[in-house]
Amino acid sequence: AMGAGTLASAYLLNDSTAAAAEIRRRFFPHSADYPDVRKHNNCMASALTPSIYARLSDKATPNNWTLDQCIQTGVDNPGHPFIKTVGMVAGDEESYEVFAELFDPVIKDRHNGYDPRTMKHPTDLDSSKITSGIFDERYVLSSRVRTGRSIRGLSLPPACTRSERREVERVVVTALSGLKGDLAGRYYSLGEMSD
Repeated sequence: AMGAGTLASAYLLNDSTAAAAEIRRRFFPHSADYPDVRKHNNCMASALTPSIYARLSDKATPNNWTLDQCIQTGVDNPGHPFIKTVGMVAGDEESYEVFAELFDPVIKDRHNGYDPRTMKHPTDLDSSKITSGIFDERYVLSSRVRTGRSIRGLSLPPACTRSERREVERVVVTALSGLKGDLAGRYYSLGEMSD
């Protein structure tokens, strides 16, 4: 016969879905899982409250990304007293909707009041509007462009599987191979590179 301890252990070891979280609540209240972030210096710790945690902790995105997965990095890394970090990550695009009650204030805190519900970030890619775009070669030796990626339908890096990473590579390489002229380049996969 299985006892309650055996059942609880089985559920705790397999908490990857919202259904498992619901069953776990039979054994433990939300407050038992609430992280101690009182001494943390990150946006998530500033915005997270026991009531927000209780409302969101049993939810999951369609890819089964949970609130605890979103906040774990901020729980594990308390931050520096003088450098406030974000303290949470999104696993997929749906994370921003499912966990909006926490993401929205974190975004607002991190981006100086930008409210994703009421504001729209302006985008102007017209290069003719750039002024003073010539750099003095005595002071600028090189520059680098760094990008992040969000491809609809694929998980974001914190939740990306190996197969999704391969699909991201395929999609990005295909898109970039269409660039011509001074934007054209050659792609080197990590497997092709030496040192």
